Amino acid sequence: MNSFPSTKAKQVLAALVRIGWSVKRQTGSHKVLQREGYDDFVFAFHQGEEIGSRMLQRIAKKTGLTPDDL
Repeated sequence: MNSFPSTKAKQVLAALVRIGWSVKRQTGSHKVLQREGYDDFVFAFHQGEEIGSRMLQRIAKKTGLTPDDL
C-alpha cells in the first residue's frame, strides 16, 4: 500500500478537483464537495494547514484519492 506524504490542504483540495470533485457549497473553511457516485464529502481544512498521512488515508477512503493524485 502506498503511503501519503504530509501535504498542504490547498494541494489536497486541488488534487480532489482534478479527480472530479467540485465544491457544492462553502461556509468559512468548510467546503462540501460532490462527485458522481460518491457521498458528499466535507473538506474542513484551512489552505495553509498541513494534513498528515493518517488523515490523508481517511480522506482517500471516502474520496478515491491516491498518493499519485497529489
